[in-house]
Amino acid sequence: MCDLVTVPARQGLEAVDILRRGAPSVGPVLHDGASDTLGFLVPPGTAADWDVPGSACTRTDGRGLRLPAGPDARRGAAPEPPVPGTGWLLPPADTDPVTDPALLRDALDEAARLLRAADDCR
Repeated sequence: MCDLVTVPARQGLEAVDILRRGAPSVGPVLHDGASDTLGFLVPPGTAADWDVPGSACTRTDGRGLRLPAGPDARRGAAPEPPVPGTGWLLPPADTDPVTDPALLRDALDEAARLLRAADDCR
């Protein structure tokens, strides 16, 4: 079971890069093309204390969002995403079980600073 931190795709992609550079401890990440967001799977209970501006953390309390098992051996593909209409940016089989919320918070803060600086240069 897990909670889901949702952020704009641009900030989320930067955060993924930051997490992979510093410590390769990023868990599964969902991409929702329709709403242009990324969703980071985090430990259950994260939503209770989540306060990062520009993001949302959905509490699941085990109702519906469960971390899928590894690749479907019959198809050799990643498991179906737990959220309809999304796809895997980083599937569960290729990542840690979930992303550490403290590391994600730091990466999202750094990503926001980088994006503001890039926007200021335009």
